[in-house]
Amino acid sequence: MKVLITGITGMVGSHLADYIIENHPDVQIFGLVRWRSPLDNIRASLDNITLVQGELRDLSSMIEVIEKARPDRIFHLGAQSFVPTSYHSPGDTFAVNINGSVNLLDAIRNVGIDPVVHMCSSAEVYGQVDETMIPITEKTPFNPASPYAVSKVGQDLLGSQYYITYGLKIIRTRMFTHTGPRRGDFFAESSFAKQIAEIELGVTPNPVKVGNLDSIRTFADVRDAVRAYWALLEYCTPGDVYNIGGDRTLSIGEMFDILKSFAKVSIEHEVDPQLLRPADVTLQIPESAKFLTQTGWKPAYSLEQTMEDLLNYHRMRTKMRMK
Repeated sequence: MKVLITGITGMVGSHLADYIIENHPDVQIFGLVRWRSPLDNIRASLDNITLVQGELRDLSSMIEVIEKARPDRIFHLGAQSFVPTSYHSPGDTFAVNINGSVNLLDAIRNVGIDPVVHMCSSAEVYGQVDETMIPITEKTPFNPASPYAVSKVGQDLLGSQYYITYGLKIIRTRMFTHTGPRRGDFFAESSFAKQIAEIELGVTPNPVKVGNLDSIRTFADVRDAVRAYWALLEYCTPGDVYNIGGDRTLSIGEMFDILKSFAKVSIEHEVDPQLLRPADVTLQIPESAKFLTQTGWKPAYSLEQTMEDLLNYHRMRTKMRMK
C-alpha cells in the first residue's frame, strides 16, 4: 500500500508518519513538501519516507505529485491552520485551504487513480455554539467565526461535492482540539509550555503571557488523533463526515493549571491583549458517537501525560537553542 500525507512536516502529519512506520512497516509513505519546508519533525524518519516536492496552490504541481506517488490512500492534512493568522491573511488562507484542496482533488481526477482520501476539516466550522446545542454533532449547523473556519467550511463542502459529483472516495473529519509534542508554539497550550520551559531555564522572566483562559475545549492527544485517522480509512464510509474528539473537557485556564503543575518553578501569568481574538469560539464539546461506534477507537493518553510530554518537548528545544 502507498500513502500520501500532505502536511507531513507539521505536528499531525509527522506523528501520522511515525504511527504508520511503527505499526504498518509494509506501507510506503510519500510526504508532500515545499522546497522551504522545515524537516525537524520528520528528520528521524526520513529513511522511511519518500519526499515529493509540490505546491498545493499549483494544479500542475499536484498532478506531478499524484502521478509520482499514485497513492492508495491520501491524508490531506496540509493547511494554513492558525486562526489568528487567517484574520491578517484571509486570502492566503483561502488559497491554501480551499484552492489547494481543489487542486489536490482535480489532480486525482486528472491522473485517473481511485484512492481513499481523508479530507481534514475542523471543529472550527461550528463556530460559537449555543449551550442548548451541546454536545456538537455532525448535524450542528456551520457558524464559522474566523476566515480560517470559513476556509474549512469550504474545504468540507468541497469534499462532499467531489464525492457526489465525481465519485471520489472522500471521508471528512471534524477533529476537535488535539495537541502534544511538536505543537506549533503559536497555539495556546504550546505557547504556555514554551514560556514555562524558558522561565525554568532563565531565558525569559515570569509571567507567562496568556489570552482568553475561559474558553472551554475537549482535548485529545495528537498521537491518539493519528490513530483515529488511520482507523477512519480502515472502517468508515466514503462520502460521510465524522466528529472526532477526546474525552477530557475543561477550560484553557484549567489546562494551563495542569501544565503549571509540572513546572520546576512557580509560574505567574498575565493577559496579553494581543493574544485575544477578534471573535473567539469559547465552547467546543463534541459528540463523537458515530466515529466511535464504527471504529472502536478511544483515547489512550491522559491530558496530564499530553501536557507533561508537551512541556518536555519544549524543554528539549529550549536547551538546544541555548547551545
